[in-house]
Amino acid sequence: MNKALLNKILITLGFLFAYRILAYVTVPGVDIDVVKDFFDSNSANALGLFNMFSGNAVERLSIISLGIMPYITASIIMELLAATFPELGKLKKERDGMTKYMQIIRYMTIGITLVQAVGVSIGLQSLSGQDGRSAIMLDMDTFVAVAAASMLAGTMMLMWIGEQITQKGIGNGISLIIFAGIVSGIPSAIGGTIGLVNSGEISFLVVLAILAIILLTIGAIIYVELAERRIPISYSRKVMMENQNKRVMNYIPIKINLSGVIPPIFASAILMFPVTVLSASTNPIIMQINDFLNPNGYLFNVLTFIFVVFFSYFYASIVFNAKDISDNLKRQGGFIPGVRPGESSALFLNEIASRLTLTGAIYLGLISTLPWVLVKSMGVPFYFGGTAVLIVVQVALDTMRKIEAQIYMEKYNTLSAVGL
Repeated sequence: MNKALLNKILITLGFLFAYRILAYVTVPGVDIDVVKDFFDSNSANALGLFNMFSGNAVERLSIISLGIMPYITASIIMELLAATFPELGKLKKERDGMTKYMQIIRYMTIGITLVQAVGVSIGLQSLSGQDGRSAIMLDMDTFVAVAAASMLAGTMMLMWIGEQITQKGIGNGISLIIFAGIVSGIPSAIGGTIGLVNSGEISFLVVLAILAIILLTIGAIIYVELAERRIPISYSRKVMMENQNKRVMNYIPIKINLSGVIPPIFASAILMFPVTVLSASTNPIIMQINDFLNPNGYLFNVLTFIFVVFFSYFYASIVFNAKDISDNLKRQGGFIPGVRPGESSALFLNEIASRLTLTGAIYLGLISTLPWVLVKSMGVPFYFGGTAVLIVVQVALDTMRKIEAQIYMEKYNTLSAVGL
C-alpha cells in the first residue's frame, strides 16, 4: 500500500475516532441515568431510530445528539432551491459560487440545529425517572441556553469533520459519519438480541430468519449497486489515430441506482426532523401525530417509500446530465451508434436514465421498507429496517471503490514516472 493512500486512510480513521469520542461528551446539567432509562423503553419508536443514526449519542444526550441530520436537512433544502431557482443553480456550478453555496448551507444548518436543540431541551423538562428524579439538574432557562449552545457546537464540529474527511481522507465524510454511527451500535444490538433469546422473548428460529433477511438484503444491495447499463460509443477514425497509445472508453456506464445512498439518508432526515421538534409538546393531538411517525408503524414506512422514490428521481436528475454528456461526446468526436449526435443523443440517454431510475427508485424503496415488513410479521419486539443495512453496504462499497481508484491512480503515476 502506497504512503499517500495509507495517510488518507489514517486521516479518515482518526476523524471517525474523534467522532466516536464526541458521542461520549454529555450536555451539561443532565441526569444521564434518567435519559438512558427513557430511551431503553422507547427503543422501538422514532427515538430509537434517531438514536441508531447518531451512534447511541442521543441516549447519552451527547453534544452530537442531533448528529449530522441538520446539515443533511439544510443540504436538501438548498438542493430543492437550486433546482427551483436557476440563479442559485448557476451559483452551485461556479468555483467561487460553490464556496458561497456551501456557506449558505452552513448558516442554514445553524438555524435548524438551534430549533431542534431548543425543542429537545424543552421536551426534557417533562422527563423524569422511576423514582421521580428530573432529567434536568439546572433551572430551565439556563439549561435551554447551555444545551442549545452545546448541541450547536457538536453539530458544527461533526460538519467540519465530515468536510475534512471528504477533502483529505477517503470517501464521503457525511456518509462515513452515518456509517460509523450505525456500525458502532452493532455489538450492543447483538448483545440485546442474545438477551431476548435467553429470556425467551424471541425464539432462536426467529433470529435465524432475521439473519437470513439481513444476508439477502446485503446480497440484493451488492448485486444492484454493481449493476450498470453500458451504452456503446464509437469514435471517428481521426480520434482513434490521435489516441492510439491511450485508452479511449468505448462505452458510457449508467448505474441502475444513479442516486446512490442519498435518497434513504434524505428520507430519514426529513422524517426525523419533526420528531425532534414535536417531542417538546405535551399537546394530545401533537403527541398523537408523533405516535403516527413511529418507525414500527405502517405510516412511517409508507412515507419512507414515497420520500425515497421522490429523492431518487430528484437526485438522479442532478447527478446525471444527459445534455452535458452528449455535448462532451460531440466535442470529443464520439457518438452512439444509430443515434445522431447532439439533441438526439441527449434524448436517448435521458430515456435510458429515466427507465433505470424507475427501477432504482423502486429498489431503494423496497430495500428501505420490505425488511421491516418481514421482521414485523415475525413479531420481533425491536425496530429493524433496511435503511441502516442499505447505508452501511453502499458506503462500504463506495469507499472500497475509491480506495481501489486511488491504488490504480498511483500505479499509473509510477508507470508514467519510469517511462513505461
